[in-house]
Amino acid sequence: MEEFNRRGGQVEDGAFGENLLVKGIDFRSLPLGTVITTENTKLRLTQIGKECHSHCAIYHRVGTCIMPHEGVFAEVLEGGDITPGEIMKVILPEETEKG
Repeated sequence: MEEFNRRGGQVEDGAFGENLLVKGIDFRSLPLGTVITTENTKLRLTQIGKECHSHCAIYHRVGTCIMPHEGVFAEVLEGGDITPGEIMKVILPEETEKG
């Protein structure tokens, strides 16, 4: 969101229909299957990016779409509340296999 706004996007939280905004984790560098946990939740990274089917208003505003390479999607393995400022732990797939 911050990078997009630096490009002139001027969007606010929720503009992309996101469920979470996370700082400090480069999700693009993580392999699919990575597990992300908080105190009460567990998510598994299932997809990085999605095709931009039609050039939406955001595309027309900045001339590019970030969704093909920025948005990430995750399967909820254990649901619960996540509070602002909560720490997220990244568990790579090979660590998950080790137990």
